Amino acid sequence: MAGLGDPPGGTPEGSPGGGEDEYRSVVFDESFVRAARLQEFSAQERIADHTPAVRRRAPLRRAGLSRQALILVVLIAVAFGTALYMGVRHPYQNPGDQRSAEPVRMTVVPLAPQGPVPGARDPGHLYEHSPAAHFRSAAEGVPLPGARRTAHFSDDQVLNALTTAKNYIVRSALDPDVLARGEVRSVRVLLDPDQLDQFDESFERPAADGRHAPTGWLVRFDPGRARLTDAEIRVKGSMRIAETEASTLEVTADHTMVYPLRPAGDDRAEASLFTVRRELQFRFDREDLRLHQTQLVASYVQAGPLSCAEDSANHLRPLLAGQSVRTSAPAGTDPYTTDNATALCGTLAADAQPKV
Repeated sequence: MAGLGDPPGGTPEGSPGGGEDEYRSVVFDESFVRAARLQEFSAQERIADHTPAVRRRAPLRRAGLSRQALILVVLIAVAFGTALYMGVRHPYQNPGDQRSAEPVRMTVVPLAPQGPVPGARDPGHLYEHSPAAHFRSAAEGVPLPGARRTAHFSDDQVLNALTTAKNYIVRSALDPDVLARGEVRSVRVLLDPDQLDQFDESFERPAADGRHAPTGWLVRFDPGRARLTDAEIRVKGSMRIAETEASTLEVTADHTMVYPLRPAGDDRAEASLFTVRRELQFRFDREDLRLHQTQLVASYVQAGPLSCAEDSANHLRPLLAGQSVRTSAPAGTDPYTTDNATALCGTLAADAQPKV
């Protein structure tokens, strides 16, 4: 007699598995049934609604993100964070390249006239009869040399260094607010942060100690002594740049600036010319280039006509038209030449004055 569930006459011979059901290994578990696209209506539903025996089900949607989607989201977040970090930190910045800026070395040499200071009603007349006759006007006298790449710096980085150095020269020596009104912030913002304490201390407690002379940082006149006329400032000079180390650029600037001045509060007085020659040395590391800032390494200033007896560290107190000094240094110094003066007080050469 056939067993329960077996077909009459027993299991056919030759069936796989020794007569076992070949579909017995297929398991229709609950998840398989729930995922089926067709679903049979119940008997009650078929009687009541006369509907077809089956209905089509909407495909199941898994709740939440799949593992692949989650990994993709994590990768995108990591990539975005990396891009943001690289944007804040310069990709080529080497932590070993960074070093503290050195204190500025500064020297201010007053040049005393050998006789009365020449004067004229028209500053243009003084210019025509002085070595500044062919100087350019203001910032035009601070041209940039050609910016060529170096071994470790690109053309753009070299141009950036030259432009920042020029901005410092123009703001610190040609800006009327700096020259006559005591403005210092426009110069301060161009300095490396490591030098700001020295800069601030120089203006809070000025001293002729080679470190804290305001006139070593910038050019400014005693507002109670002299004022600028309406005539233009004349300038002539040069700049050169060199790579001193793989991480450092240096710019050397040498400019002579001639200022037309009158006594403060006296518009009818004759004008005179005041000459300042400045040699400035700037240094740039990669962080300075990125921030458009500079380290002022050294400042060497010759200025006259001045009295050597007066303090020139805080303000320049020019000798004006018709004024003179009783004594002067024995040797003449001409700020229009490229000779390096070493005295702390010199004599303004006669050839440096207008011939009027």
